[in-house]
Amino acid sequence: MTTIVRFAPSPTGRIHIGNARTAILNWLMALKSGGQFVLRYDDTDTARSTQEFADGIATDIDWLGIRPARVEWQSKRFERYDEVAERLRGEGRLYPCYETADELDRKRKRQEARKLPPVYDRAALKLTDEERAKLETEGRKPHWRFKLDGHVVEWNDMVRGPQHIDTSSLSDPVLVREDGSYLYTLPSVIDDIDFGITHVIRGEDHVVNTAVQIEITEALGAKPPTYAHHSLLIGADGKGLSKRLGSLSIGSMREGGLEPMAVVSHAALLGTSDNIHPCADYAELVEGFDLDKLSRAPARFDEAELVHLNAKLLHHLPWDAVKDRSAGDSEAFWLAVRGNIEKLSDADVWRNVVGGAIAPVVAPEDAEFIAAARTLLPPEPWDATTWKTWTEAVKAATGRKGKPLFMPLRLALTGLDHGPELAQLLPLIGRETAVVRLS
Repeated sequence: MTTIVRFAPSPTGRIHIGNARTAILNWLMALKSGGQFVLRYDDTDTARSTQEFADGIATDIDWLGIRPARVEWQSKRFERYDEVAERLRGEGRLYPCYETADELDRKRKRQEARKLPPVYDRAALKLTDEERAKLETEGRKPHWRFKLDGHVVEWNDMVRGPQHIDTSSLSDPVLVREDGSYLYTLPSVIDDIDFGITHVIRGEDHVVNTAVQIEITEALGAKPPTYAHHSLLIGADGKGLSKRLGSLSIGSMREGGLEPMAVVSHAALLGTSDNIHPCADYAELVEGFDLDKLSRAPARFDEAELVHLNAKLLHHLPWDAVKDRSAGDSEAFWLAVRGNIEKLSDADVWRNVVGGAIAPVVAPEDAEFIAAARTLLPPEPWDATTWKTWTEAVKAATGRKGKPLFMPLRLALTGLDHGPELAQLLPLIGRETAVVRLS
C-alpha cells in the first residue's frame, strides 16, 4: 500500500514555523516511504480564505523544497460533502439542533455550577416533529451534530503510543452550521477517505478530534488512517509562539535571508533525539527520519538558534550551491568569506571590503609601520602564499610579530578588526587597492 500523507493549511493567512514543521514531517514521511504528499487547502471558510494567501502558502511550500503530488481545494467539493451529510442524516447519525449560542452557553454554565462536565445533553433528540416544525416557523435554523457512539475509541499513535478516549465524555460535535456551511471535521474525514490518506501527521492539539474523526470514518464504512500527533512549539522563554507568529512566518524568514534548508533542518530535528545540525539537502534527513524519535515534550524554538544554524550551513556550502545567487562573485571570494557570514546577504560587507570604498584605520603609532609595510608589498601576481611572504618580510624589516604585526595590517586593508583570513582576502583586494589603503 502506497503511503499517502497530507498537509492541510487554511488559506486565511501565511504559514509559520509551526505549520512548516508539520508540512516537513509529512514530506519526510512521503520521501522515506516512497509515498505521496497531498497539499489540501482547507478553504471551507469562504469569507476569510483568499487566493492571495493560497498563493503565498504554495510559494512557502515550494521554497521549503516540498513538491506535492496533488493539490486539492475543499471549496470545490461541497457537493460531495452535501452528499455524505445527507447520508448521515438519513442514518440518524447527523441530527438537527435549535439552541442558540446564548442558550448553549447558559446550559454549560448550569452544568459547571452543578460540578457536571459541560457536555451537550442531546435535548434536540427529544424534540417531536411538531416541536421542530414550530421552532423553524419561529425562524430558527438548525445546526447539525454528529451522534457519537459513546464508547472508548482506541488507536496506536505513532508519536504518543497507545491512546484511548471515551467519547461519552465529549459533546456530540457540530458538523454543519445554521447557514449550511461546514466546520473542519466532516470535510476533513471525507477528504481523507476519498484521497486514500494512510497517515495523518499533525499537532497534538488535534488529539481529541481524532476520536471523533475515527467514529465518523467508521460510520462511513471506511478504515481510519494511522495517526501521529507531534508536540507543539514553544518559544525560548517557554511560552507559546502565538503572539509572535507574524515574525515567525516562513515568508518573513525567506525575506530575512535565511536558507530554506536551515529552516528545514531546524524544524525537522527540533524535539527529536537527534542533535540539531545543518543538512544541505533532504537526503540526510530522510535517512535518519523516524517518528519514534519525536519527544512528547513541547519543542523549544529559538530564533537565535535558527540564525546560528543558518550560519553553520553557509560555512560549509560549496560554491556550486550559491553561485546562481552570487552574481559577479568568484569561487575564491566565496571560499574566503563564507566562514564569516550568518546570511548570504552578509557577503555584501566583504564585497565592499574587496572592491569598494572603505575607510582604512591607521593608529598614529602605527603610521610608520604601515608605510614600511607598503614599500615591502611584493609584485603581482598574488596568490594564497602572498600574505605569508609579505608579512615575513615586514616582520624582518620592523621587528614586529604576532598581533602587533597582523592587526594594524588588517585594519588598514579592511577597516575592520575581524574577518576572513587575509591569506585568502589579500589576492582578492589586489596590489593596486592595497597600496592606496596603506598610503
